[in-house]
Amino acid sequence: MITELDLGPHTLRGQSLGGMYTALHVPQFDALLDVGVALRTGASSKHLFLSHAHVDHLGALPSLLGMRGLMGVAEPLTVYAPAPVAEGLNAALAGFGALHRWPLEVAVVPMRPGDEVSLRRDLSVRAFKTFHPVPSLGFLFFSRVQKLRAAFIDLPGAEIGRRRKAGEDLFDTVEHAHLAYATDTLPRVLEANPELLDVRTLVLECTFLDHRKTIEAARAGCHIHLDELLPFASKLRNEHLVLMHFSQLYRPDEVRRILRERWPADAAPTVHAFAPAGEDWWN
Repeated sequence: MITELDLGPHTLRGQSLGGMYTALHVPQFDALLDVGVALRTGASSKHLFLSHAHVDHLGALPSLLGMRGLMGVAEPLTVYAPAPVAEGLNAALAGFGALHRWPLEVAVVPMRPGDEVSLRRDLSVRAFKTFHPVPSLGFLFFSRVQKLRAAFIDLPGAEIGRRRKAGEDLFDTVEHAHLAYATDTLPRVLEANPELLDVRTLVLECTFLDHRKTIEAARAGCHIHLDELLPFASKLRNEHLVLMHFSQLYRPDEVRRILRERWPADAAPTVHAFAPAGEDWWN
């Protein structure tokens, strides 16, 4: 079942269940986040951001490319992936293409923490380090704007134009962080990347929620347990916190109940459980 969240200027659609599949679509960015299932809703997107190469996050890529072919999408999908994954990804698709008797072509962009790419004039993406047993990344979508410095705010427009033409530095560059995606990682991702505390919408895995899995077991798999996320609640200044990648130990209705009961009511973010309505993941 497709889950959809309205997050102000952004929409988040898709499916996520820990160990089974994660695939999200942000239509305003023309972007997919992982491809554990092939989302018809986002099949024509220009960009795919791959967090890592485990099959529950990557395995439906051939199906997605087949959908694009049926839809007549001529432009190759651009896949932004951890740099160590790039060569194997191309080789795997070459093998699937041979079986399929039709080329499954993508444009792979190898990424390392700190690398930035421009998606359009008003939107860029920066990769950041996540913590998983295989090469992995998170992605921060942002824009940069020029803001007139306070010292010049009262100048007439003509004077500002004259000074700019003369080469005077009147503006500061301000970065607006719109959305960040971090999955299959340890909670120290928030300490290693403090900008995540202030991004408008933070999409973050929270695989385990209570005593049914210990913190030690969550750490062993490099996943976040709610018990280790709760100490960050007072530090998170996001407008929206989207928790996802929940374990099958919990039904969707249990996820919502546990988060209502355990997440501090006075914490800044509005917390959303990325889970389908009802009691079943497969309705």
